[in-house]
Amino acid sequence: MPHEKMNNIALLIDADNASAKFIQKILTELASHGKVNIRKAYGNWTSSNLNGWEAIIQDHAIQPIQQYDLTKGKNATDIALTIDAMDILYTKNVDAFCIVSSDCDFTPLVTRLLSDGKVVIGFGQRKTPSVFVNACSTFLFLDEESKSKPKDEKESELQNNKQLIKLLKNSIVTTKEENGWSFLSKVGKLISNHASFDSRNYGFSRLKDLIDAVGLFDIKRDEKKNFLVKIKNKRT
Repeated sequence: MPHEKMNNIALLIDADNASAKFIQKILTELASHGKVNIRKAYGNWTSSNLNGWEAIIQDHAIQPIQQYDLTKGKNATDIALTIDAMDILYTKNVDAFCIVSSDCDFTPLVTRLLSDGKVVIGFGQRKTPSVFVNACSTFLFLDEESKSKPKDEKESELQNNKQLIKLLKNSIVTTKEENGWSFLSKVGKLISNHASFDSRNYGFSRLKDLIDAVGLFDIKRDEKKNFLVKIKNKRT
């Protein structure tokens, strides 16, 4: 699905909860959406845990924001990032926020930014709680999918993902024409309105490839080369 082009993006990184090795992947993805005008990384920079970020923030013009661990068990970084996000919302001209973290504590912030009409792009690991993942406009997992699996095993894994199958089936049924087929482009547009969905999180660069791999749908092209899709008839 094509990216919505945006002018200005604020990149806010929870460095206490994100690995520096993924920064190039993050910036490359954001470049396809717009220009990253604000780049900040939050954490306790006196801690050895953030040593991997030192060269990264210099090479990519990311501003480090110092936050000491004021109370054991409480993350001051989350609070600082949230306060800055709200300041940016009201004082800067930004179209989108990118939050890099696997911490679901940012879910209320995401909801607030969305309510003000901003796009929120999230990045985190696969362990990220679904409540945070689903809150974002788009959420991309940074850790790679497991190594390639045999076709039958991958198909079974996808079919067992009830939430994914329900989303695909409902979108196809909602957009189907009188002949029973749906334009893949319309299916993709409808799915894009569902928070955080991205076929890349399932190991496929295109929605068509994901739908094809599931094994529950027929795909063909019409005379104008448009892709069409429908739910397969159950075999008796």
